Amino acid sequence: MSDNENPRCFFDVSIGDERGRIVFELFADKCPKTAENFRALCVGDKGNASISGKPLHYKGCTFHRIIKGFMVQGGDFTNGDGTGGESIYGEKFEDENFELKHDKRGLLSMANAGENTNGSQFFITTVPTPHLDGKHVVFGKVTKGWSVVKELENTPVDESKPKKLCVIDDCGELQPGEDDGICADDGTGDKLPDWPTDSDLDFSKPEEVLAAAEALKGIGNEQFKAQNYELAKKKYSKTLRYLNHSDSDEETSSSEEEGEKAEKVKEENIQEEKIQSLTISCFLNRAFCEIKLGDHAGAVEDCNEVLDLDDKNVKALYRRGQAKMNMQDFDQAMVDFQAAAKLEPNDKSIKNEMARLKKLKEEQRNKEKQIYSKMFGK
Repeated sequence: MSDNENPRCFFDVSIGDERGRIVFELFADKCPKTAENFRALCVGDKGNASISGKPLHYKGCTFHRIIKGFMVQGGDFTNGDGTGGESIYGEKFEDENFELKHDKRGLLSMANAGENTNGSQFFITTVPTPHLDGKHVVFGKVTKGWSVVKELENTPVDESKPKKLCVIDDCGELQPGEDDGICADDGTGDKLPDWPTDSDLDFSKPEEVLAAAEALKGIGNEQFKAQNYELAKKKYSKTLRYLNHSDSDEETSSSEEEGEKAEKVKEENIQEEKIQSLTISCFLNRAFCEIKLGDHAGAVEDCNEVLDLDDKNVKALYRRGQAKMNMQDFDQAMVDFQAAAKLEPNDKSIKNEMARLKKLKEEQRNKEKQIYSKMFGK
């Protein structure tokens, strides 16, 4: 059976408020029983599990275990913590074969609790893991959406448990010839895949990346002006993904002449300056959206990113001050406003926010006085 006859399945995964699609090829030509188990759990057409009674379906299931530099694991649709899960054949089924090896990243393999204990849990390798050969059945691979897997891998964890929800919002099987859905049309004119590894851009050419990122940011700005802050935020986040992406597999030729190298470095430095400027702009615009959406902690984080790049950025100080004021961290908000005012002493917006902050602090003090007077007046 040729590769293109193997089944293709997909996960639409949410990682916090980010969402992306992972597409798999299942090696039905090598492991038909294991591949069919995964395919059916993606489709959800086999009814309910024999033990738990829950639907045999990955939809709504989480990635419950993440180990950076190793793998991401999910598929426990019964308990959600790695202690459960069932196969379409019953609670467990046997190891089909160990023909395929864990010799690269992006492989789909069965998680188990020992020999012949396969259920519904799976993992995706993020590096070669040869120590798992002969113990876990490799039955598929990631063909699109590798950046989503990397985003999962880099999610903050507490003892391998993700600190934010990583959920399979939807899943299913792609029919032969069906579009993989990586480039979903959202009506904004954005034709790029959500995640950079799925695009055809040459990331070794900064000017190509910059042009794509500027177009993306422009779409974000259109949504920003229309006060569609949620969609604008997504476009700024997507722009940042493209700007931050680097081709880790790229190899630089060692045969370049010194003069050519120097000219190339000069050009790259110019492009890097443009990329940094665009990066700062996206972080600032996203912070504004987050303030409008009530995600003040997110706005603080984005302003911190800007200040790491430019510690005298007035907009970052101003917006971080606004976010902290909205979080009622009045003292730190005043520190930011004062720092911004020192850099731009004639800026009316900064003066107005400082005046508003002073009024809020005074109101807070008056409330505290009233509370204390009632406490000690009794």
